[in-house]
Amino acid sequence: MSKVLITGGCGYVGSHVNKCLSQKGHQTVVLDNLVHGHREFAKWGRLVEMDLGDRAGLEKLLAAEKFDAVLHFAGYIAVGESVREPETYYRNNVGNSLILLAAMRQAGLNRIIFSSTAAVYGDPVQIPLDEGHPLAPINPYGRTKLIIEQALRDFSAAYGLRSAALRYFNAAGAAPGAGIGERHLPETHLIPLVLEAALGKRPNVSVYGADYQTPDGTCLRDYIHVDDLAEAHVLALEYLEQGGGTDCFNLGNGNGFSVQEVISTARKVTGREIKAEITPRREGDAPRLIASSDKAKRVLNWKPKYTGLDEIVRTAWEWHQR
Repeated sequence: MSKVLITGGCGYVGSHVNKCLSQKGHQTVVLDNLVHGHREFAKWGRLVEMDLGDRAGLEKLLAAEKFDAVLHFAGYIAVGESVREPETYYRNNVGNSLILLAAMRQAGLNRIIFSSTAAVYGDPVQIPLDEGHPLAPINPYGRTKLIIEQALRDFSAAYGLRSAALRYFNAAGAAPGAGIGERHLPETHLIPLVLEAALGKRPNVSVYGADYQTPDGTCLRDYIHVDDLAEAHVLALEYLEQGGGTDCFNLGNGNGFSVQEVISTARKVTGREIKAEITPRREGDAPRLIASSDKAKRVLNWKPKYTGLDEIVRTAWEWHQR
């Protein structure tokens, strides 16, 4: 089994990947500055509290621990915030990632799995999106992720650092009974916002635009359960361990659900009234993002277990109630 470093491992996806890796026998070390991560999510492996921008500390850690691979989740993820504060996103998502790659080179560490995003595609010219779709992100968040994907390809060609960039669509849900789930401060993701409204923690949920060219006028997104995402990371690690080359993979269910459908599903799952308020469109939002994940299924042998929106929302609801 491998010994791996998980940057941002106290966050939502990173903590679920840590759980999955640990349950499969891998040794994990979590690196997190706890600005957005949660200390209590580091339930597996060992936590090192450190900022990724601390190059000297990072080089010391990599030299001492002799990792087999890095799984890189430490990044800012809010689309709207990236439009308002692009410098923060370029400094963290790009600058700190390059520090990580340089430290990996110095340590002779040549395998990394990168947490990327469907936002690298921008406005779709075809649905579903496959990995050959043009890359034209429409917000700074997506652009910062694409820059690192390009850097990884260049590092692969020049230095032999092999990577798997996993392009998530909309991560959702929670691992049943694991005590971890989706909690961002401030919260920006739709399903937790809807469930907070169901719990009375907010008066309503905002629907950003109802005039898109979609069946009910609201944005369509592809929701993928976070446990299915975690399983894909384990498979990507095995792919690199077995000599797989640098590549990128979409991770989604292949089904598009609108904002209104998510709210309706949450009303059904929770049995509670959830008020929705139509507000102006949000900058940087594409009308439709639906994945083709055929490549991940074929190359990584990935098989998502959660395919229905209701079961994804139900696991999130169980977490939020606790």
